[in-house]
Amino acid sequence: MATTRTAHTVWDGNLLEGKGTVTFDSSGIGEHAVSWPARAEQPDGMTSPEELIAAAHSACFSMALSNGLTKGGTPPAQLHTQAEVTFQPGTGITGIHLTVQGQVPGLDEAGFASAADEAKVNCPVSQALAGTTITLSAKLA
Repeated sequence: MATTRTAHTVWDGNLLEGKGTVTFDSSGIGEHAVSWPARAEQPDGMTSPEELIAAAHSACFSMALSNGLTKGGTPPAQLHTQAEVTFQPGTGITGIHLTVQGQVPGLDEAGFASAADEAKVNCPVSQALAGTTITLSAKLA
């Protein structure tokens, strides 16, 4: 069964001086302020499209890796995934780097790296972002 999740943004003003609010409709987890300075300079307590992509990618990748490891007979005790989305004003998103550290009893570094590479390819968010260079660092804790 397919699922659909929704969020919406209300933006006031022009790009450089305006600001907006992103609301997470499906989950009801709240509203978060966005602005061009928060995106292109310092966050100052606001989020950005790139941070939201990073959150989605780190969660999706962790789920994909957990599933792959479990199907391979070595379920993880814990995965810690960080996604760094780089934005260059005037160019756009120039890359995403995933860093994962895992506690996986019974698995060696090579097996973990292989599973992480497979998860990077098969994660639905990675697939949606296929036009962007995605790199990966993986190691066991």
